[in-house]
Amino acid sequence: MSSQRAASWGYAADFVPEPEVIERARMRGEQLGAVPVGPGTGPTLRLLTAACRARSVVEVGTGAGSSGIWLLSGMPDDGVLTTIDIKAEHQNAARKAYAEAGIPAARTRLITGDALQVMGRLTDGGYDVVFVDGHKPDYPAYVEAAGRLLRPGGLLLMDNMLWHDKVADPAVRDETTVLLRDLGKQLRDDPDWTTTLLPVGDGLLAAVKV
Repeated sequence: MSSQRAASWGYAADFVPEPEVIERARMRGEQLGAVPVGPGTGPTLRLLTAACRARSVVEVGTGAGSSGIWLLSGMPDDGVLTTIDIKAEHQNAARKAYAEAGIPAARTRLITGDALQVMGRLTDGGYDVVFVDGHKPDYPAYVEAAGRLLRPGGLLLMDNMLWHDKVADPAVRDETTVLLRDLGKQLRDDPDWTTTLLPVGDGLLAAVKV
């Protein structure tokens, strides 16, 4: 990549300023070991939820709440975010972030537990967007669950789909990289999804349920 192209990508990633409340949530997440979404990813989440006027969103991987605030900021005032994380300390940090952002408690439903088990109890076809940023070995199972939860025309979003720049290198063959590489190609070639891979943050895959 040329230095000019790298500068352009950096400019694009930082084009939408990060609000202070999200910066604080991101820093708390880093302290907790809950890796937040990368530069450019948050504004993209906001844009995509706004574009499909999402009122019901499921998030796999609450972290410390930074991605949730971005998602909620793209939703209408009556939109509800259902966010799942296996660690209660992550969700406690997210509650603090949501409160600091002035988000009414009624707009968030935080569920502590195994994401696949929780997703199994949610309503079929009841959601506009599913955002996945959880346990990487479970990504294929999350996709299967999302296919059930999303309405026709609903949007699946998956973070880390470039996996630290490893996915694009065919010589990298570790288990996680191969899994994410193969999953991306599977979705790309699946007629039940209309898919693209966005080079923001650590790679955001977006797929519309046909």
